[in-house]
Amino acid sequence: MEVLDIIKSENQVFCKTALMTDATLSYCPGCGHGTAHNLTMEVIDELGIVEDTIGVAPVGCSVLAYDFMNIDMTQAAHGRAPAVATAIARTWPSKYVFTYQGDGDLAAIGTAETIHACNRGENIVIIFVNNGIYGMTGGQMAPTTLAGMRTSTSPYGREIETMGSPLKITELIANLPGTYFVTRQSVHTHKHARKAKKAIKTAFENTRLGLGLSFVEIVSNCNSGWKMNPNDSNIWMEENMFPYFPLGDIKVKGKLKI
Repeated sequence: MEVLDIIKSENQVFCKTALMTDATLSYCPGCGHGTAHNLTMEVIDELGIVEDTIGVAPVGCSVLAYDFMNIDMTQAAHGRAPAVATAIARTWPSKYVFTYQGDGDLAAIGTAETIHACNRGENIVIIFVNNGIYGMTGGQMAPTTLAGMRTSTSPYGREIETMGSPLKITELIANLPGTYFVTRQSVHTHKHARKAKKAIKTAFENTRLGLGLSFVEIVSNCNSGWKMNPNDSNIWMEENMFPYFPLGDIKVKGKLKI
């Protein structure tokens, strides 16, 4: 078979959505952020809501999301994305408003804004990428860093006695009355990416119906911060992150599943 036969349109299995710009991603090779970006944009494109969608990017690896997502975006101070999203959604209730945040942003400096937006049941989507570390600022320990995990600020490993246990922020949020849909997914394989996309789509559909806050956690790797190559970081994630942060739906239609 000739190359020209292979690349015929009827054989196409993937096409980059037009809602991803042509800018070269600034994320490290193998990072899950790029896949999470693409899945989010695919959902917005397929739902036909691009003209009515507004994203909020805070500080962290996601700070440059507006360079890659070809939709209306605004910037928030570190941790304040849910507060900014609340203001936008209340000002324009017909819009689809989402935040895109990392664990250092959402579960540390932004804990208050996150919890209270979720408790109020704001009609927004929160996409939360958890890689267990501060990936952009030097690989420091984050609230979600696992016990014994080495970082630049816990060089001998996270000690539970002095540093506390890793924060399961998603389970905490699921127990708040304002959250309608809470799930934890990953994007490191095709199968997991498809499940993550389905969850993101459900979240935006909930916004359309005015059902309240939808929270999608994506457990990801950070091969640079973890000092591993991309493949090894994915294996380490499966063996260490997933047992502590198990994948699956936690709250559906306002009802806890676990």
